Amino acid sequence: MGDWIGLAVIGFLILCALLGLWQLTKPYDITVEEFEKRAHEAPGMLSAGFTGLQKILDPATNKAVEAQQDFKEGRFDAEQGKGDGDEAGSGRQQDAEGRTQ
Repeated sequence: MGDWIGLAVIGFLILCALLGLWQLTKPYDITVEEFEKRAHEAPGMLSAGFTGLQKILDPATNKAVEAQQDFKEGRFDAEQGKGDGDEAGSGRQQDAEGRTQ
């Protein structure tokens, strides 16, 4: 008798899950304004949630996220923008010159 009760409970849970999925997949009426509002807000909230989760899991990504935000806002390092940086190997030459003097 206990086996039948267990099977009935499992069957009931499966039936409830199927009815719940059927209810969720039903189309519903939505206005154009409401659709556009949801479409505009959803990606921002989702990406913000993932960014927050990423900051918690890997603290080193804070700097990378800040750099990406700076690039999106149009700010960047002035030296990188001009291309005025040390030439490759010039640091070694200065070190060698400093040792010889």
